Amino acid sequence: MLKLENICQLYRTEEVETRALDSVSLEIKAGEFVAIMGPSGCGKSTLLNILGLLDSPTSGAYLFDGKDVARYSESQLTALRRAAIGFVFQSFNLIEDLTVAENVEVALLYRNVSAGDLKRRVAQALERVNIAHRAKHLPQQLSGGQQQRVAVARALVSEPKLILADEPTGNLDTINGEAVMGLLTDVANSGTTVVMVTHSLAHAALAKRTVKLLDGRVVSETQVGV
Repeated sequence: MLKLENICQLYRTEEVETRALDSVSLEIKAGEFVAIMGPSGCGKSTLLNILGLLDSPTSGAYLFDGKDVARYSESQLTALRRAAIGFVFQSFNLIEDLTVAENVEVALLYRNVSAGDLKRRVAQALERVNIAHRAKHLPQQLSGGQQQRVAVARALVSEPKLILADEPTGNLDTINGEAVMGLLTDVANSGTTVVMVTHSLAHAALAKRTVKLLDGRVVSETQVGV
């Protein structure tokens, strides 16, 4: 489903050139659950941004479902991102003055979805992550674990091919972190491709494969799941 070929990402200022990714080649199959690990500054977030079509590489090819999207225009990237990718962030990124249900609806704003279908899909997404009873609450009325459940529901409601999770348990205690990992594992088991950046060895072990980065390069790949 996803294939990176010799991806490089350079950031330049007048005095400094930083190579965030250095000739990264990686293939991720449809329905696979992959964990990306490595020390801070190794290129994990840069890689996730490219996979999520939030940034375009300086050089190399990125094939998304067989199409090289590395040189897509911004409008093409936006359309594909909305249609095919869901995001889960460490900081939840919920809109404070919207209810739980409205926060999930945001993911469908630019889709051709009828009002009735929208309500049905939002209700199903909230039910799936066991947060439907909080649909009318505001984010500040929820615990951190509950907010992350809402974020997962928002990622799922558009029925994406790919879920990208950036340290999804980083702001959670152990119990809530395990609950969120259970949700992501269920999503992967249902056939959705999941790519997760994490520092947790225990959480990485729930994925089917771990990819380790160092200094912008892939240094190892390990099959760790069942």
